[in-house]
Amino acid sequence: MYKKLFVIFLFIFLCAGALSNTAGDSLDIDDLWKLFVEYPDSEERADMLINIGKLGKGNQNIIDNVNNYLTGMNYFFSSGMNVDYIMVSACIAAIMELGDSSSYPVLFAVLCAGYPEVIVSEAYGALDLIDGNLMQFLSDIIEKNPANEKFAAFKAGINSQRLSASERGQIAERALELSFVSGEENADLTAMRYAAINALASLRWTRANAMAIMHYYRVLADYQENAVSKDRLIEAIACLGAVGNSEAALVLGLQLGLINARTARTGIFDDEITLALVQALGLIGDNAAFDHLLFTSNLSYSENIKSAAANAINRLKW
Repeated sequence: MYKKLFVIFLFIFLCAGALSNTAGDSLDIDDLWKLFVEYPDSEERADMLINIGKLGKGNQNIIDNVNNYLTGMNYFFSSGMNVDYIMVSACIAAIMELGDSSSYPVLFAVLCAGYPEVIVSEAYGALDLIDGNLMQFLSDIIEKNPANEKFAAFKAGINSQRLSASERGQIAERALELSFVSGEENADLTAMRYAAINALASLRWTRANAMAIMHYYRVLADYQENAVSKDRLIEAIACLGAVGNSEAALVLGLQLGLINARTARTGIFDDEITLALVQALGLIGDNAAFDHLLFTSNLSYSENIKSAAANAINRLKW
Protein backbone atom coordinates (compact mmCIF):
# COMPACT_ATOMS: atom_id res chain seq x y z
CA MET A 1 0.00 0.00 0.00
CA TYR A 2 2.73 2.47 1.00
CA LYS A 3 4.77 1.55 -2.06
CA LYS A 4 1.75 2.21 -4.29
CA LEU A 5 1.17 5.63 -2.73
CA PHE A 6 4.85 6.47 -3.08
CA VAL A 7 4.77 5.63 -6.79
CA ILE A 8 1.64 7.73 -7.33
CA PHE A 9 3.15 10.72 -5.53
CA LEU A 10 6.38 10.28 -7.48
CA PHE A 11 4.42 10.26 -10.73
CA ILE A 12 2.56 13.45 -9.75
CA PHE A 13 5.83 15.09 -8.77
CA LEU A 14 7.47 14.22 -12.07
CA CYS A 15 4.43 15.46 -14.02
CA ALA A 16 4.52 18.73 -12.13
CA GLY A 17 8.24 19.08 -12.81
CA ALA A 18 7.75 18.43 -16.52
CA LEU A 19 5.00 21.04 -16.69
CA SER A 20 6.89 23.70 -14.72
CA ASN A 21 10.16 23.82 -16.65
CA THR A 22 11.50 23.28 -20.11
CA ALA A 23 15.18 22.53 -19.52
CA GLY A 24 14.47 19.35 -17.61
CA ASP A 25 11.57 18.11 -19.69
CA SER A 26 13.47 15.33 -21.44
CA LEU A 27 14.89 13.89 -18.25
CA ASP A 28 11.60 14.09 -16.36
CA ILE A 29 9.59 12.47 -19.14
CA ASP A 30 12.15 9.69 -19.52
CA ASP A 31 11.76 9.06 -15.80
CA LEU A 32 8.01 8.93 -16.26
CA TRP A 33 8.45 6.32 -18.98
CA LYS A 34 10.61 4.15 -16.70
CA LEU A 35 7.99 4.45 -13.97
CA PHE A 36 5.27 3.47 -16.43
CA VAL A 37 7.16 0.37 -17.61
CA GLU A 38 7.75 -0.88 -14.06
CA TYR A 39 4.38 -0.07 -12.51
CA PRO A 40 2.09 -3.13 -12.08
CA ASP A 41 -1.47 -1.74 -11.94
CA SER A 42 -3.09 -1.70 -15.41
CA GLU A 43 -5.58 1.14 -14.99
CA GLU A 44 -3.05 3.44 -13.34
CA ARG A 45 -0.47 2.57 -15.98
CA ALA A 46 -3.03 3.58 -18.62
CA ASP A 47 -3.43 6.97 -16.93
CA MET A 48 0.36 7.33 -16.77
CA LEU A 49 0.66 6.56 -20.48
CA ILE A 50 -1.92 9.16 -21.48
CA ASN A 51 -0.15 11.78 -19.35
CA ILE A 52 3.16 10.80 -20.92
CA GLY A 53 1.52 11.52 -24.29
CA LYS A 54 0.43 14.95 -23.08
CA LEU A 55 3.89 15.79 -21.71
CA GLY A 56 6.03 14.18 -24.39
CA LYS A 57 5.02 16.09 -27.51
CA GLY A 58 8.12 16.67 -29.61
CA ASN A 59 10.22 14.17 -27.62
CA GLN A 60 11.26 11.62 -30.26
CA ASN A 61 12.44 9.13 -27.67
CA ILE A 62 9.03 9.07 -26.01
CA ILE A 63 7.26 8.95 -29.39
CA ASP A 64 9.36 5.94 -30.39
CA ASN A 65 8.75 4.25 -27.04
CA VAL A 66 4.98 4.60 -27.29
CA ASN A 67 4.97 3.48 -30.93
CA ASN A 68 7.10 0.46 -30.09
CA TYR A 69 4.91 -0.41 -27.11
CA LEU A 70 1.79 -0.45 -29.28
CA THR A 71 3.67 -2.37 -31.98
CA GLY A 72 4.43 -5.06 -29.42
CA MET A 73 0.79 -5.33 -28.35
CA ASN A 74 -0.29 -5.52 -31.98
CA TYR A 75 2.15 -8.36 -32.54
CA PHE A 76 0.95 -10.29 -29.50
CA PHE A 77 -2.70 -9.79 -30.44
CA SER A 78 -2.12 -10.85 -34.06
CA SER A 79 -0.33 -13.94 -32.76
CA GLY A 80 -3.42 -14.99 -30.83
CA MET A 81 -2.25 -13.86 -27.42
CA ASN A 82 -4.36 -11.88 -24.97
CA VAL A 83 -3.64 -8.17 -24.63
CA ASP A 84 -5.03 -5.56 -22.28
CA TYR A 85 -7.49 -3.50 -24.31
CA ILE A 86 -7.26 -0.72 -21.75
CA MET A 87 -3.57 -0.36 -22.52
CA VAL A 88 -4.16 -0.52 -26.27
CA SER A 89 -6.71 2.27 -25.96
CA ALA A 90 -4.36 4.27 -23.73
CA CYS A 91 -1.57 3.89 -26.29
CA ILE A 92 -3.80 5.26 -29.03
CA ALA A 93 -4.81 8.16 -26.77
CA ALA A 94 -1.15 8.88 -25.99
CA ILE A 95 -0.29 8.77 -29.69
CA MET A 96 -3.05 11.29 -30.40
CA GLU A 97 -1.58 13.57 -27.74
CA LEU A 98 1.93 13.17 -29.16
CA GLY A 99 0.60 13.98 -32.62
CA ASP A 100 3.52 12.70 -34.66
CA SER A 101 3.03 11.22 -38.13
CA SER A 102 5.64 8.53 -37.40
CA SER A 103 2.74 6.82 -35.59
CA TYR A 104 0.76 6.31 -38.82
CA PRO A 105 2.13 2.79 -39.45
CA VAL A 106 1.43 1.47 -35.95
CA LEU A 107 -2.08 2.94 -35.98
CA PHE A 108 -2.70 1.36 -39.37
CA ALA A 109 -1.51 -1.96 -37.94
CA VAL A 110 -4.30 -1.65 -35.36
CA LEU A 111 -6.80 -1.46 -38.23
CA CYS A 112 -5.47 -4.71 -39.72
CA ALA A 113 -5.02 -6.70 -36.51
CA GLY A 114 -8.64 -7.65 -35.89
CA TYR A 115 -9.25 -5.69 -32.70
CA PRO A 116 -12.81 -5.00 -31.46
CA GLU A 117 -14.63 -2.23 -33.30
CA VAL A 118 -14.22 0.29 -30.48
CA ILE A 119 -10.41 0.01 -30.70
CA VAL A 120 -10.50 0.25 -34.50
CA SER A 121 -12.67 3.37 -34.23
CA GLU A 122 -10.12 4.96 -31.89
CA ALA A 123 -7.33 4.22 -34.37
CA TYR A 124 -9.35 5.79 -37.21
CA GLY A 125 -9.84 8.88 -35.08
CA ALA A 126 -6.13 9.12 -34.26
CA LEU A 127 -5.14 8.85 -37.94
CA ASP A 128 -7.50 11.71 -38.74
CA LEU A 129 -6.24 13.96 -35.94
CA ILE A 130 -2.47 13.61 -36.34
CA ASP A 131 -0.88 16.15 -38.67
CA GLY A 132 0.96 14.67 -41.64
CA ASN A 133 0.39 13.59 -45.22
CA LEU A 134 -2.33 11.03 -44.53
CA MET A 135 -3.37 10.95 -48.18
CA GLN A 136 0.12 9.93 -49.31
CA PHE A 137 0.48 7.37 -46.52
CA LEU A 138 -2.79 5.62 -47.41
CA SER A 139 -2.19 5.88 -51.16
CA ASP A 140 1.19 4.16 -50.81
CA ILE A 141 -0.43 1.26 -48.97
CA ILE A 142 -3.16 0.93 -51.59
CA GLU A 143 -0.49 0.86 -54.29
CA LYS A 144 2.05 -1.49 -52.74
CA ASN A 145 0.67 -3.62 -49.93
CA PRO A 146 -1.18 -6.97 -49.87
CA ALA A 147 -4.89 -7.05 -50.70
CA ASN A 148 -6.18 -7.02 -47.11
CA GLU A 149 -4.07 -3.94 -46.32
CA LYS A 150 -5.16 -2.22 -49.54
CA PHE A 151 -8.76 -2.64 -48.46
CA ALA A 152 -8.03 -1.42 -44.93
CA ALA A 153 -6.27 1.68 -46.28
CA PHE A 154 -9.14 2.34 -48.68
CA LYS A 155 -11.65 2.21 -45.80
CA ALA A 156 -9.49 4.51 -43.68
CA GLY A 157 -9.31 7.02 -46.53
CA ILE A 158 -12.89 6.92 -47.72
CA ASN A 159 -14.24 7.28 -44.17
CA SER A 160 -11.78 10.01 -43.21
CA GLN A 161 -13.26 13.29 -42.02
CA ARG A 162 -9.94 14.96 -42.73
CA LEU A 163 -9.46 14.13 -46.40
CA SER A 164 -11.29 16.31 -48.92
CA ALA A 165 -13.94 14.98 -51.29
CA SER A 166 -11.39 15.22 -54.09
CA GLU A 167 -8.83 13.17 -52.15
CA ARG A 168 -11.43 10.56 -51.26
CA GLY A 169 -12.46 10.39 -54.91
CA GLN A 170 -8.86 9.80 -55.96
CA ILE A 171 -8.51 7.03 -53.38
CA ALA A 172 -11.73 5.33 -54.49
CA GLU A 173 -10.79 5.63 -58.17
CA ARG A 174 -7.38 4.08 -57.64
CA ALA A 175 -8.79 1.37 -55.39
CA LEU A 176 -11.28 0.43 -58.09
CA GLU A 177 -8.55 0.37 -60.73
CA LEU A 178 -6.28 -1.84 -58.63
CA SER A 179 -9.12 -4.22 -57.82
CA PHE A 180 -9.09 -5.21 -61.52
CA VAL A 181 -5.33 -5.75 -61.73
CA SER A 182 -5.14 -9.21 -60.20
CA GLY A 183 -6.20 -12.02 -62.49
CA GLU A 184 -7.26 -14.06 -59.46
CA GLU A 185 -10.42 -13.58 -57.43
CA ASN A 186 -9.52 -12.22 -54.03
CA ALA A 187 -12.14 -11.60 -51.33
CA ASP A 188 -10.52 -8.36 -50.13
CA LEU A 189 -10.06 -6.96 -53.64
CA THR A 190 -13.64 -7.88 -54.56
CA ALA A 191 -14.97 -6.23 -51.39
CA MET A 192 -12.83 -3.17 -52.12
CA ARG A 193 -14.22 -3.02 -55.66
CA TYR A 194 -17.83 -2.98 -54.45
CA ALA A 195 -17.04 -0.46 -51.72
CA ALA A 196 -15.21 1.77 -54.20
CA ILE A 197 -18.20 1.69 -56.57
CA ASN A 198 -20.52 2.88 -53.81
CA ALA A 199 -18.06 5.59 -52.76
CA LEU A 200 -17.63 6.85 -56.31
CA ALA A 201 -21.40 6.97 -56.79
CA SER A 202 -21.81 8.95 -53.56
CA LEU A 203 -19.06 11.37 -54.61
CA ARG A 204 -20.32 11.53 -58.23
CA TRP A 205 -16.71 11.04 -59.31
CA THR A 206 -17.05 11.33 -63.08
CA ARG A 207 -13.39 10.52 -63.76
CA ALA A 208 -14.18 6.88 -62.99
CA ASN A 209 -16.64 6.46 -65.88
CA ALA A 210 -14.57 3.93 -67.85
CA MET A 211 -13.85 1.71 -64.86
CA ALA A 212 -17.45 1.94 -63.67
CA ILE A 213 -18.49 0.56 -67.07
CA MET A 214 -15.94 -2.24 -66.73
CA HIS A 215 -17.33 -3.05 -63.28
CA TYR A 216 -20.89 -3.03 -64.61
CA TYR A 217 -20.10 -5.57 -67.31
CA ARG A 218 -18.36 -7.85 -64.83
CA VAL A 219 -21.25 -7.70 -62.37
CA LEU A 220 -23.81 -8.22 -65.13
CA ALA A 221 -21.99 -11.37 -66.23
CA ASP A 222 -21.74 -12.58 -62.63
CA TYR A 223 -25.44 -11.88 -62.06
CA GLN A 224 -26.44 -13.81 -65.15
CA GLU A 225 -24.46 -16.75 -63.78
CA ASN A 226 -26.08 -16.36 -60.33
CA ALA A 227 -22.68 -15.53 -58.85
CA VAL A 228 -23.75 -12.21 -57.28
CA SER A 229 -26.96 -10.80 -55.89
CA LYS A 230 -29.30 -8.47 -57.72
CA ASP A 231 -28.34 -5.71 -55.29
CA ARG A 232 -24.80 -5.72 -56.68
CA LEU A 233 -26.10 -5.21 -60.21
CA ILE A 234 -28.35 -2.36 -59.08
CA GLU A 235 -25.35 -0.75 -57.32
CA ALA A 236 -23.35 -0.97 -60.55
CA ILE A 237 -26.19 0.62 -62.52
CA ALA A 238 -26.60 3.39 -59.93
CA CYS A 239 -22.88 4.13 -60.09
CA LEU A 240 -23.05 4.55 -63.85
CA GLY A 241 -25.96 6.93 -63.37
CA ALA A 242 -23.95 8.97 -60.88
CA VAL A 243 -20.59 9.09 -62.68
CA GLY A 244 -21.36 8.14 -66.26
CA ASN A 245 -21.16 10.08 -69.52
CA SER A 246 -22.58 9.42 -72.98
CA GLU A 247 -20.64 6.15 -73.18
CA ALA A 248 -22.32 4.93 -69.99
CA ALA A 249 -25.68 6.06 -71.35
CA LEU A 250 -25.06 3.95 -74.46
CA VAL A 251 -24.29 0.90 -72.30
CA LEU A 252 -27.37 1.35 -70.10
CA GLY A 253 -29.59 2.25 -73.06
CA LEU A 254 -28.58 -0.96 -74.81
CA GLN A 255 -29.50 -2.97 -71.73
CA LEU A 256 -32.85 -1.20 -71.40
CA GLY A 257 -33.46 -1.87 -75.10
CA LEU A 258 -32.87 -5.59 -74.56
CA ILE A 259 -35.24 -5.62 -71.59
CA ASN A 260 -37.85 -3.70 -73.59
CA ALA A 261 -37.61 -6.25 -76.40
CA ARG A 262 -37.96 -9.19 -74.02
CA THR A 263 -40.85 -7.55 -72.20
CA ALA A 264 -42.64 -6.89 -75.48
CA ARG A 265 -42.15 -10.52 -76.46
CA THR A 266 -42.81 -12.31 -73.15
CA GLY A 267 -44.13 -9.76 -70.67
CA ILE A 268 -41.39 -10.86 -68.25
CA PHE A 269 -39.08 -8.29 -66.67
CA ASP A 270 -37.42 -7.49 -63.36
CA ASP A 271 -39.07 -4.41 -61.90
CA GLU A 272 -36.11 -3.30 -59.73
CA ILE A 273 -33.42 -3.66 -62.39
CA THR A 274 -35.56 -1.95 -65.05
CA LEU A 275 -36.35 0.92 -62.69
CA ALA A 276 -32.66 1.30 -61.83
CA LEU A 277 -31.75 1.49 -65.53
CA VAL A 278 -34.39 4.12 -66.24
CA GLN A 279 -33.37 6.24 -63.26
CA ALA A 280 -29.68 6.02 -64.16
CA LEU A 281 -30.37 7.11 -67.73
CA GLY A 282 -32.29 10.08 -66.39
CA LEU A 283 -29.36 11.08 -64.18
CA ILE A 284 -26.93 10.97 -67.10
CA GLY A 285 -29.36 12.89 -69.30
CA ASP A 286 -27.96 11.83 -72.67
CA ASN A 287 -30.60 12.11 -75.39
CA ALA A 288 -29.37 8.91 -77.07
CA ALA A 289 -31.57 7.10 -74.55
CA PHE A 290 -34.75 8.84 -75.72
CA ASP A 291 -36.17 6.03 -77.89
CA HIS A 292 -35.57 3.34 -75.25
CA LEU A 293 -37.18 5.48 -72.55
CA LEU A 294 -40.14 6.46 -74.71
CA PHE A 295 -40.85 2.85 -75.68
CA THR A 296 -41.43 1.92 -72.03
CA SER A 297 -44.82 3.66 -72.20
CA ASN A 298 -46.01 1.02 -74.69
CA LEU A 299 -45.10 -1.94 -72.50
CA SER A 300 -46.64 -3.69 -69.50
CA TYR A 301 -44.32 -2.05 -66.98
CA SER A 302 -45.40 -0.89 -63.55
CA GLU A 303 -46.49 2.69 -63.04
CA ASN A 304 -43.26 3.30 -61.10
CA ILE A 305 -41.18 2.50 -64.17
CA LYS A 306 -43.38 4.46 -66.56
CA SER A 307 -43.34 7.50 -64.25
CA ALA A 308 -39.56 7.25 -63.85
CA ALA A 309 -39.17 7.01 -67.65
CA ALA A 310 -41.26 10.16 -68.13
CA ASN A 311 -39.10 11.97 -65.57
CA ALA A 312 -35.95 10.70 -67.25
CA ILE A 313 -37.13 11.98 -70.65
CA ASN A 314 -37.71 15.41 -69.14
CA ARG A 315 -34.10 15.44 -67.91
CA LEU A 316 -32.54 14.62 -71.28
CA LYS A 317 -30.23 17.27 -72.71
CA TRP A 318 -30.86 18.29 -76.32
